[in-house]
Amino acid sequence: MRAKLWEMRAIVYFVFFLMSFSLSAQSELTFKVVNGDTPLEFVQIVRKGDGAVSATNAEGLANFSIRHAGAEEFQFTLVGFETKVLSPESLTPGETIIVELFESSNNLEELVVTGTMKSVSRMDCTVPVEVYYSSFFQKNPLPNLAEALQNINGLRTQNNCGVCNTQDIRINGMEGANTMVLIDGMPIVSALGTVYGFSGIPMSMVEKIEVVKGPASALYGSEAVGGLINIITKQAGKKPLISADFSTTSWLEHNYDLMGSYRLGKSVSATTGVNYFDFNNRVDNDNDGFMDMSLARRLSVFQKISIHRKSNKVFQIGGRWINENRIGGQMNWTEEFRGGDLIYGESILTERWEMFGNYELPTKEKLVFSFSANGHYQDSYYGTMSYIGAQRTAFGQLTWDKNISGHELLAGVAYRANWYDDNTPATARVLEGRTLNAAQVILLPGVFVQDEWEVRPKHKLLLGARLDQSNVHGLIFTPRVGYKFKIKENQILRLNAGTGFRNVNVFAEDHAALTGARRVVFLETLQPERSANITLNYLRKIEHKTGRYTWESSLFYTHFSNRIIADYDANPELIVYANLNGFAESRGLSTNVDWSKGSWSASFGLTYQDVDIVEDGMREQQIMTENLSAVWALSWEWERYHLSFDYTGNLYSPMRLPLVSDLDPRPEMSPWWSIQNVQVRKELGKRWEVYGGVRNLLNYTPGRGLPFLIAGANDPFDRNVVFDESGAAVATPNNPNALTFDPSYVFTNNQGRRFFLGVRFLLNLEP
Repeated sequence: MRAKLWEMRAIVYFVFFLMSFSLSAQSELTFKVVNGDTPLEFVQIVRKGDGAVSATNAEGLANFSIRHAGAEEFQFTLVGFETKVLSPESLTPGETIIVELFESSNNLEELVVTGTMKSVSRMDCTVPVEVYYSSFFQKNPLPNLAEALQNINGLRTQNNCGVCNTQDIRINGMEGANTMVLIDGMPIVSALGTVYGFSGIPMSMVEKIEVVKGPASALYGSEAVGGLINIITKQAGKKPLISADFSTTSWLEHNYDLMGSYRLGKSVSATTGVNYFDFNNRVDNDNDGFMDMSLARRLSVFQKISIHRKSNKVFQIGGRWINENRIGGQMNWTEEFRGGDLIYGESILTERWEMFGNYELPTKEKLVFSFSANGHYQDSYYGTMSYIGAQRTAFGQLTWDKNISGHELLAGVAYRANWYDDNTPATARVLEGRTLNAAQVILLPGVFVQDEWEVRPKHKLLLGARLDQSNVHGLIFTPRVGYKFKIKENQILRLNAGTGFRNVNVFAEDHAALTGARRVVFLETLQPERSANITLNYLRKIEHKTGRYTWESSLFYTHFSNRIIADYDANPELIVYANLNGFAESRGLSTNVDWSKGSWSASFGLTYQDVDIVEDGMREQQIMTENLSAVWALSWEWERYHLSFDYTGNLYSPMRLPLVSDLDPRPEMSPWWSIQNVQVRKELGKRWEVYGGVRNLLNYTPGRGLPFLIAGANDPFDRNVVFDESGAAVATPNNPNALTFDPSYVFTNNQGRRFFLGVRFLLNLEP
């Protein structure tokens, strides 16, 4: 009897042993993700139950452990491909599961990261994020990002100087300093870089650009007051290839792009890019003695490295170095006149370096350390005024990403240090009667938390807050809230509200403070700007026999307190800076419609905005801000002959401009104006493409119909100007309009129609 009992126990133990062996052998899922016969690398795989994330390697493989057999659901996403979800019944443990992804023709299914710092599909994101890929910008190829962004609805490239053509990007009418620019999610471009380094970002390094309109300081901290532009660079070594793009224009603007993507052994991938831009052709079509466009020679080198780890955890590092020599001024200006008062010129020498990266810690929890640093040095003269500025910024952030019972939590700590010094009164202090230099140091540690969860089916709520401790202004609290209602599968309604703040350095950010004859006056110690925004967004995707449509509309309102205003009106000889004794508002409506059918595609965007300053009960339109703008693009591909045609353009309503005196003969409001472009592209086999066309087809320039564009161009050092006791210019026979030299009456660049021609080359090194 005991023998039989022992035998039965042995059989039971053996069966349990076999079951446990079988379960251990089948406790892991192996996926292979492909597109046809090609393995796909960097595919993000998310286990829906707990939010666990992995990514495929170079062979398209990724592994997941099984928590609950028969209850696992996985989502597969990759930029440029349609998202795929596998249900539990389709999973077979112990076997390699082949997952095929198909290329997507609609970017609504593609991943965005800027809105919530999490990689999610655009339709699933609670925060509205606009996505633009490199193919969008190739419809009107421009040498740098600052110019290319003018093709996006609600964004406008603002020229801030009629002499040296510095630029910034305005979102919904807000000045460029209110726009935070990220590279791969890291705060890289700010202050000096916003004004002088922005044009040095070549389009060749851009994979895609994500835009968030409205403040986002709850996640990103200082400077995210008006909106975010996240430049996502090309993946390191995603495909081994060499690409080149060379172009020129009838104005003799030459742009050279060269990029290589390669592997350094089995575990390291890299991408290297070099951009060189050269414009050395002096043009004066309006005959005012000044160059219509500043000369520039710019070299930019970009490097990105990705280290592949056995755990498939992320480890990437990148960097960029830029050197630029920019010259504007009178046609006969040469280097020997730099800083002198014989011939007027503006000479800006810039050198800048940047580095950024992220490392996912080897822990069970998803912890990611992200970092960035940059240094910017500028040696410049604006006529006789010297401006030498230097800035160094370091940033580090540790984030924790966790799914707890359906709550997608994100928490983090961040530290930002900014050192800035120049030779202006901004970094000077008086001690015992002596003026001493005092570099500006801003230390900004912060903590933030965000919770996003589906409160009910189709209803998702996001709550977030950030607390920063400024060594200058103390504690700064910035909350945010978001709500998303999935009306139908392809129909989304979003409501978002958030706040932002920004520390300001006038001389680093506002070029007008340095150029021209106006003197700069500060009425008080400037306090940080604050903003609060609410946006209602509607997004719908429509499949119809007439084509595929995407319609997106937003209602927005932003309220600014402590707004720092450059007052050009109080005294024509001064620029007076002070925190606004009142408030500023930006409110409006924007609409985008995208359509595609067969070989045709089109997009149209319209923004109506009312940006006002309210002070002492008086409301006034903000200077250099339009009420209505439109952008469009129409493309057709003639597949038989491998030809494609692109027509792009924009339209802007009048904006208020700064006048020099009451006798200034120029109109206070700009006219309606439009820049339109056409392009033809031709593929020559699989490796070559040639393209060409016309920019500014209507030959519009801001000086059209005006007596002059730059005030006092015939007397840039104000030698013949007579001033009264208050310092204001007075009318004389030689100066009947009481003008002083001032190039701030500008709203777009002064280039007319120009033809362009380019060639692209692509060599795939895969066998």
